[in-house]
Amino acid sequence: MGQKKREFTIPELMLIAGTRVALGAGLGLLIADRLNRDQRTGAGWALLAVGVLTTIPILKGVLSKRSVS
Repeated sequence: MGQKKREFTIPELMLIAGTRVALGAGLGLLIADRLNRDQRTGAGWALLAVGVLTTIPILKGVLSKRSVS
């Protein structure tokens, strides 16, 4: 099975990168010690949820894009 190539617009790439940032920031806050426990837990879970929930429709969009010849 060969590797498929897809073309993306700049806004699509920014959206994908933004979800990765939210996911990473959420995980970082969950394991960091800079905030108190309640603040860290609330912000971490919120960012993690945003990252995960926005990844699902983006992934569906990426997989449904036509391959570039």
